[in-house]
Amino acid sequence: MMFDLSDALNGLLGGLMIGLAAALFLLANGRIAGISGIAVSMATAAVTRRRLESAAFVAGLILAPLAYAALAGPVEIGVTPSVPLLLAAGLLVGIGTRIGNGCTSGHGVCGLSRLSRRSMVATATFMAVAVLVAGLAPLVIGG
Repeated sequence: MMFDLSDALNGLLGGLMIGLAAALFLLANGRIAGISGIAVSMATAAVTRRRLESAAFVAGLILAPLAYAALAGPVEIGVTPSVPLLLAAGLLVGIGTRIGNGCTSGHGVCGLSRLSRRSMVATATFMAVAVLVAGLAPLVIGG
């Protein structure tokens, strides 16, 4: 695999945009832009301004890639066709976000930038597990 400067610049631009969005969300709403917390507040809160803001945030997560694809062309992604594997992965992610009191966006983006010790431990843990799973998955499921 060769180094591609355009990929690196796209990653840098994407990271800057995520950081800026998280900072603006915190400044405008006084809340952390953790996706799992936003999704829970959207699903459980009474119909209030907070729930509407959460719904708009989640809608943006869905619509932004569609808008990008419409403007820049389709993006190639790989997703397993195995429905049981997708369901198991989603269930494990959901359980992990409940146990860890947040997800990668809440801990990895917002928590680390605020120097939260809990987020540092959570991020180190999910990164270590991700490396382990990425290394073991090909041995377990083939590929």
